[in-house]
Amino acid sequence: MEDTQMDDDNVAPEAPIAGVFVPPSIHRDETIRGDSYTHFSPVPPSLAANESDPSTGVPCVLGVDEAGRGPVLGPMVYGVFYLPIPQSEPLLKSTHHFDDSKVLTPAVRSSLMETLCTADTDLHSTCGWAISSLSARDIAANMMRPAGATYNLNAQAMDATAVLIQGVMARGVNVREIYVDTIGQPAAYQKRLERIFPTVSITVAKKADSLYPCVSAASVCAKVTRDAALEVLYEAWARNSAGESAEGGDRGETLSWGSGYPSDARCVAWLRQNMHPLFGWGPECRFSWGTAKDMLETKDGIKVEWPADDDESTSRLTDFFAAGGDREKDADELGTWFGTPAGLEAF
Repeated sequence: MEDTQMDDDNVAPEAPIAGVFVPPSIHRDETIRGDSYTHFSPVPPSLAANESDPSTGVPCVLGVDEAGRGPVLGPMVYGVFYLPIPQSEPLLKSTHHFDDSKVLTPAVRSSLMETLCTADTDLHSTCGWAISSLSARDIAANMMRPAGATYNLNAQAMDATAVLIQGVMARGVNVREIYVDTIGQPAAYQKRLERIFPTVSITVAKKADSLYPCVSAASVCAKVTRDAALEVLYEAWARNSAGESAEGGDRGETLSWGSGYPSDARCVAWLRQNMHPLFGWGPECRFSWGTAKDMLETKDGIKVEWPADDDESTSRLTDFFAAGGDREKDADELGTWFGTPAGLEAF
């Protein structure tokens, strides 16, 4: 539950730019509520096949990558991108110059995504894509489950990947090759995917987003979606903050939260300035991250002590109504809350 998930190599030096292209993968209501969701683009007619027999369709290659694994703010977004196998290198690399989203400027990423989403372009008519947005609230809730039921970030990421691939195949796309940017050990991740998709050639590799054009394109879909989601979340927070100030609250000077990474001083400053001492932050924050937990557990936060469960209790319901001794005292105290105490004769 600490910030061990962060990789400083993945930290973009710039915050999401104003006016970023908002792709159709942004579901505003779900984003603002803190809900996770998936979005699938329409399958290009040239790739459509009989959904009951996808093997009749054009053989496609599919890439998988994510954006936002390490931030304390905002969703983690998984993206998949697919197109006919022979067109992957010439269309994505040579014509449109897709690359790992981290080495592309925000303006270039937005332009590529906008082209992909614009009808009558070669990307739109040839390629399909999908994303899974795992909200900060759901990530944290899953990671903070009771011992023995913890749903860690790697497991959440792997499941999101499998759901996206299954969703693409269910729409009749003939996926023959899959390339994935790894999380953890590539060999173990690849074996897990091979068990789920035994008829597909699967390659899981480090730095796949810079090695395989379809993975580069998936990284752009994921990154642009995450950047736009951050803008939506920030705008919602700013409106709420302005409303509270108008009602007499003091939120201080509005402060940008930067890129959302704990290594970003703007992000840390925003967290400190906008932390409620009991409730922390809104659905934009991953409470399971060490950065957030440490702030809540310092003197600025209100310490909450939860009573331990008495697993060895053998009390019966009627015991709470039995007369005599301390139970009469307990009954009198309860009566001040709920009404007149009752003895067993009432039952």
